Amino acid sequence: MDGDQITGGSILRPNFISHGTLGCKNLEKTREFYEAFLGLECVRTSQNSMMIRLGGQHIYAVVQVGEEKDVMPRHYHNGLDVDTDEEVDAAYKTVLENADEWGIHSVNRPAPIHGTYCFKFWDLDDNCWEILSNPKDGYTWIFEQGDQEGRGHMDRNFRDKRPDR
Repeated sequence: MDGDQITGGSILRPNFISHGTLGCKNLEKTREFYEAFLGLECVRTSQNSMMIRLGGQHIYAVVQVGEEKDVMPRHYHNGLDVDTDEEVDAAYKTVLENADEWGIHSVNRPAPIHGTYCFKFWDLDDNCWEILSNPKDGYTWIFEQGDQEGRGHMDRNFRDKRPDR
């Protein structure tokens, strides 16, 4: 897909959402958590920043902001996709078993939400993560459904309409 198909007649004409930003309290501890626990690829970009990615070219810049970092609200979470609901359950168990060691807190139980099966937890930096069952291309399936009416995918009766489900 080229930029014309993506942005249509927009005023700005970007090609790609390349990155987002996360704050952290201690870059070294955060990097260890991201690499050893979450399995993210990390590269240091300065004494107080790094970039992370997993499974694609979209990256997050991670910036050390210190101990005064705010708790990320649950709606601002970061999604980590797995293939099956069983993998979500296994990840949930792993998160609970390792919570004390890695500073993980506020772990929600897995549940079917917005067409996926998922749970959320907060890390040592108070960033919110969601582990969810999603196909290889992530939320592409929801774009294929087009605009939703009313509460859309937040409706409790919303059903996943992916062909493989």
